[in-house]
Amino acid sequence: MGSGRRVCATVITAAAFVLYCVWGVTGRAQAGDDEDARAILFSGRDLWRNGAFAFSGFVVAPGGLEQDGLLLKVLLSGGVYRYDAENLGERIIGVEWLAQVLPGWRIKHGDAEFKFFLGPELQNHHLSPDDPANRMRGHSFGLRAAAELWYESTPDTMVVADVSLSTIATSNSARIGFGWRVFEDMLGGVYVGPEVQYFGSIGYRQLRLGAHITSMKTDDVEWSAAAGWADDSRGRVSPYLRLSVLKRL
Repeated sequence: MGSGRRVCATVITAAAFVLYCVWGVTGRAQAGDDEDARAILFSGRDLWRNGAFAFSGFVVAPGGLEQDGLLLKVLLSGGVYRYDAENLGERIIGVEWLAQVLPGWRIKHGDAEFKFFLGPELQNHHLSPDDPANRMRGHSFGLRAAAELWYESTPDTMVVADVSLSTIATSNSARIGFGWRVFEDMLGGVYVGPEVQYFGSIGYRQLRLGAHITSMKTDDVEWSAAAGWADDSRGRVSPYLRLSVLKRL
């Protein structure tokens, strides 16, 4: 417990220091100027019948978000989930939180933008009642690698994708979406289309099929949403809803 608290304190201190630097770097930039922006603040919610999660964080690009080069992504997330443990014959309620501090690099090639990240991750899962067979319990410290793609294949279409893998119980995720640009006159242009998303770890998998709305702007804030159907390896199916918002600084 003491070691976990020390690691948690280190992660939070590092995140606070980086956030202070963000405001120092971006303080001279004008709000809403995407070309001069050096940071993104983001937040979101992810809901389905057996879990509810919230996340927030920021991405810093010292050279500017539109320039190739160094990135730093800090993510904090938490939520509640449930599952039936066959070994115990009981329903388990889990409370999860995690923190990631991921240095990275941005590369722009033609109409495709790539981001790569690698850094430490801290997870904590509290299970009630306790489930000794679950690898995702207590404090865990590991490394996470991630990659993101944004590709505007034509002026009116885009492809978005991301993949992530952690050394903690081999937890992993992947998503790909395709979008058409619509409502140019009414909303200034948003992308609408299908998406496929996958989550997994040792002993668990979840597949989602749905539709997304991406890059809906109101003032200097950008909104995205997705909804569809989720099916997991425990035979549970349910609708899902994901909402997110970001602001460039």
